[in-house]
Amino acid sequence: MQKRLLVLLASAVALLVAGCGSSSSTSSTSSTSSPAATSTSSTATAAAVTISTRTLPGLGSVLVDAQGRTLYVFAPDKAKKVTCVKGCAAVWPPLALSSGQKPVVSGAARSSLVGSDPDPAGGRTVTYAGWPLYAYVADTAPGTAHGQAVNLNGGLWDVISPSGKVITKKSSTSTSGY
Repeated sequence: MQKRLLVLLASAVALLVAGCGSSSSTSSTSSTSSPAATSTSSTATAAAVTISTRTLPGLGSVLVDAQGRTLYVFAPDKAKKVTCVKGCAAVWPPLALSSGQKPVVSGAARSSLVGSDPDPAGGRTVTYAGWPLYAYVADTAPGTAHGQAVNLNGGLWDVISPSGKVITKKSSTSTSGY
């Protein structure tokens, strides 16, 4: 029940933000006070953005941010560019790089697979194996993957392994499947 409530809450945030005019959606996105958005923003102010790994039930080893929150890829990005913007980015905050920042890896993550792409909202988004990386606001604690195999905000969301392979199966911590 709690997992469904989190998905509904995330969907409501997306609809609320999407309902804002295009001139104000950027400011609404930056003022989102959800834990995942705040942690992604605070990560962006650090000297470096860290990508690490964590083993999740049913999924194996996946990428996480510096706070241990699961990172996702968005199928419409097609491992090429950031397409989750405005209301979508309020629910799925991109792993952002500020000017002069460098992404660093730990655990089983591979530095050779890390890069960045321009974010249409400004700045750059960290990529892994070409895929832009995002957090999910419904993942309120490290070790959860409520966004795994969810079709939300215009496409499917999945975790990614340290080898760069997108993991498309449903996990025991996800809220819904394909």
